[in-house]
Amino acid sequence: MKEFIKGFKEFALRGNVIDLAVGVVIGAAFGKIVASLVSDIIMPPIGLILGGVDFSDFFISLTGEQAATLAEAKAAGIPVIAYGSFLNSLIQFLIVAFAIYLVIKQVNRLFPKKEEVKEDPTLCPFCKQEVAEDATRCPHCTSEITPVVKNS
Repeated sequence: MKEFIKGFKEFALRGNVIDLAVGVVIGAAFGKIVASLVSDIIMPPIGLILGGVDFSDFFISLTGEQAATLAEAKAAGIPVIAYGSFLNSLIQFLIVAFAIYLVIKQVNRLFPKKEEVKEDPTLCPFCKQEVAEDATRCPHCTSEITPVVKNS
């Protein structure tokens, strides 16, 4: 049992796990900010432009029963497709995706990828196929090869 607890402690306190936990907490807080941005700032002007419509109240009753708002429909137990809430969630997703794109773009600019320097492969002088640097025979044509000694 002590080994199990010790192993779990090593796993839980590893840097990556703690970083992931911090990321999840910050992501949840960021999600709440974006949800507020969409429902409290972006959607009201759009609704006003469209004639004072509240997108969160857009729904389709599946039974044909009518209700003035989504809250009334849910309180009455009417099954609905709440496509207005879906539109809000879709806009929230697009904002989060755009924000993540901007962050990743900046991180990539700050830390450019290192280009790997790839050496030219050693080729068999007879069949021109790639062979190991220290090969004495070509695995493709079986010709004898003098290994090339490179100075470092």
